[in-house]
Amino acid sequence: MGDHKEQPLRVGAAVRRRRRSLDLTLAVVAERSGLSVPFLSQIENDRARPSTASLEKVADALRTTAVELLAAADPACSVDVVRAEIAEAGPGPRSRSLVRGHHQMHASEFTGDHEAGREFQYRNDQLMYVADGAVEIEAEGRAYRLGRGDTLYLTGGVRHRWRATVPDTRIVVVAVAEHIEAVRDRKR
Repeated sequence: MGDHKEQPLRVGAAVRRRRRSLDLTLAVVAERSGLSVPFLSQIENDRARPSTASLEKVADALRTTAVELLAAADPACSVDVVRAEIAEAGPGPRSRSLVRGHHQMHASEFTGDHEAGREFQYRNDQLMYVADGAVEIEAEGRAYRLGRGDTLYLTGGVRHRWRATVPDTRIVVVAVAEHIEAVRDRKR
């Protein structure tokens, strides 16, 4: 009980993502679809559920189909449980997503080591939390040693790499999703 099940879809985020990817304003979509700007805003903010006919008009205005918008929709649930893996995986590095679907945040758990030389750079901010073990993280030309319970916050655009220094180290990384425009131009 309480696990993710089939839920009604929230099509608003899919409509907004598609509109923004085409660099269209709500006014342009309203003009193309024959629907009002306030109604389109309510759809994008999931305060109104469009009829099939209205969704088709929106899809046409966005040069896509209602089926494509529904396929890109988010499940309308505010609570989702992601269960831990029951069977222990074999030796070696492992990763798993802690969040299902297309959301504003992404979270992953990494266990073991990984390619220590691999450099990462994300568009948006992220938080690294050491759940077990220890890591060394190189960011902005400085090295940081983190142990169990320590966190490191990285703003978007920071190049970094990390490596586990203790076997079976577990790191949780929580980040603003890449499709979110959360970063302003930062003057360096």
